[in-house]
Amino acid sequence: NSKGVEGATAAAHALSLPAEAYGNDAQLEVMWAMKAYNHAEVYFNLISSVDPKFLKLTKSDDMIYTKFREDFPDFDIKILDAELLKSPEAKEKWRPFCNHFEHLVEDFNYGTLLRLDCEKDYTEENTIFATRIQFFAIEIARNREGYNSVVYNTSAKTKRQKKEQS
Repeated sequence: NSKGVEGATAAAHALSLPAEAYGNDAQLEVMWAMKAYNHAEVYFNLISSVDPKFLKLTKSDDMIYTKFREDFPDFDIKILDAELLKSPEAKEKWRPFCNHFEHLVEDFNYGTLLRLDCEKDYTEENTIFATRIQFFAIEIARNREGYNSVVYNTSAKTKRQKKEQS
């Protein structure tokens, strides 16, 4: 069901527009979901391969991390409570934080998949939809505070065991 270069170009253009531009086009929702899934897969492979403490996700990591911990000093990033991201009260609290990065982080408000429990992979039960800036804030904090090290260490241990067996 390939639409060739024209279809890919149209899809790329469509995905570059903000979500509000669409309404409920089912085909676009599928493309958004695929783009979000591909992003999640790349990110998980990255934190599985490179020690997350050394990762830089954006050119504004320091600013994002500092502002996140100023605005959300006690936010539990190990296992996220979806209500603290999605409830009407949470959205009111997150809105000023997110808008702060409107001109600093490209596509700051795009939909992205976020793991609830940072020690687990992306699964239907362990994934929620968040904005890109929420993803960056939480994942930068998880990387810097050592929570994503479990993923890296588990992956490194599995690779070592496979090497020893072969």
